[in-house]
Amino acid sequence: MLMTIVGIYTLYILISIYTSVMQIGFISKAKNSKAILLNQEEFLKAGNYSIAKERISILSSFVDYIFFIAWIGFGISYLSENIYFEDKALLNIAIVMGFIIINSILSLPFTYYEKFVLDTKFGFNKSSVGLWIKDTIISFVLTILLGSLVVWGIYEIISNFDLWWLWSFAFIFGVVILINMLYPAFRAMFFDKLTPLQDEALDSEIKSLMDKTGFVSSGVFVSDASKRDARLNAYFGGFGKAKRVVLFDTLIEKLSTRELLAVLGHELGHFAHGDIYKNIALVGAMLFTMFAIFGNLPQALYTELGLPQEPYVTMILLMLFIPILGFIMMPIMGIVSRHNEYAADKMGSELAGVGGEIELANALKKLVTENKSFPLSHPLYIFFHYTHPPVLERLKELGVDLGDAQKCSMQENCKADI
Repeated sequence: MLMTIVGIYTLYILISIYTSVMQIGFISKAKNSKAILLNQEEFLKAGNYSIAKERISILSSFVDYIFFIAWIGFGISYLSENIYFEDKALLNIAIVMGFIIINSILSLPFTYYEKFVLDTKFGFNKSSVGLWIKDTIISFVLTILLGSLVVWGIYEIISNFDLWWLWSFAFIFGVVILINMLYPAFRAMFFDKLTPLQDEALDSEIKSLMDKTGFVSSGVFVSDASKRDARLNAYFGGFGKAKRVVLFDTLIEKLSTRELLAVLGHELGHFAHGDIYKNIALVGAMLFTMFAIFGNLPQALYTELGLPQEPYVTMILLMLFIPILGFIMMPIMGIVSRHNEYAADKMGSELAGVGGEIELANALKKLVTENKSFPLSHPLYIFFHYTHPPVLERLKELGVDLGDAQKCSMQENCKADI
């Protein structure tokens, strides 16, 4: 049984590395061809950035595999033998949180390199080392406090219910929904500063879009994301009347009003089509499958590991294997998500009014440029990793000719021959 589990994890790592290698080879050739959407310099730079990211991903996969073998071989036993609490609940919480904290610390070199070497080189990073340390400490404290509560909840369920895996799934699924509800508030409280949108004309137009789709929000807010990163983004967070529309200040700076409305129309398309609930259902299916598997592990596995069949062992094994199921589920979630993106694009262009296709096309081009997203990818990489369709496919689906989109990029009112 143990060899089967190690074999499955090995296969997962090999496939993950193989897709990255194929992506690097594909982009290495494509980046030197005629530029698409970007000018030649931007095209080459975006290609180099994508290649650098994949190289880090490959190295990270190797390190993850070493850590996995170490945890299975002696790591869990080491924690079990060196953490002492008479209270079993505290013992289980301490061991599981020890596992989480050690993994978080071991990942810091990768996080630091990506932010202060790679992202700095390509012009994304706007954060200081001091701010990064502050953010990291806050994240650690929140992880310890909130993580301990979640671990304690699962421990109590395992200790008191025969079908513990089913009740644990329900508990974690509830936590996932709660996180989605509270994410904007937590982010505003500890990380980004959110201020109400001051542009009254833009605020009015955004609220008009929301009224058309029945989206009820507690307000439109601007995040000072530029103090950390130069990328463009926006998100809708929360549920019910607590929903917020949050725009990164970088997005407002780079997009015209009509382009911004087209992007928000796209996001409202996801709301109108119930995509957030579909995504939550898919996450629920993944969690259910994972808990069902690990709720029925044979005693022989614990014996082979030389570990007691205690809640902390089951929880650690569950966390070690979640990436595998996520990787398996990703193609399914990707197919559903890419279909949803096309539908949201269509609605976004319609909500943006006459010439909405061009406005959304121009916004997509700016997002590609500013976020240095290489517009081409290997089909295998798209299959395993893409939640959004390639931008060229999105433009094709909108019926927008790239030449027209390029010509109209600097005009306020522009119509293309579709």
